[in-house]
Amino acid sequence: MWDMNDVVDITYVKDYTYHITFDNGLHGDVDFSEYPEKGPVFAPLKEPGFFRKAFIEGGTIAWPNGADIAPESLYEKLLQKEQNRDSVVNQ
Repeated sequence: MWDMNDVVDITYVKDYTYHITFDNGLHGDVDFSEYPEKGPVFAPLKEPGFFRKAFIEGGTIAWPNGADIAPESLYEKLLQKEQNRDSVVNQ
């Protein structure tokens, strides 16, 4: 469950992927390839050079055109990946 945690670090990995770190230590790679199709504000993210211009603003990842992703969405994606990893390890 997301507990109002902030993104404190982002590192471009490749393609449409950033490594995201939250203030409580939760971290992992997030694939943003689905976002350019989610509406006009995200359309510029299709261009790789623009996509790489991401920065942290308001505790989340954002881009110069005002596009950002709700931190709770990012947190849930990373939490789900962590839970999936744990399931595989425990099998």
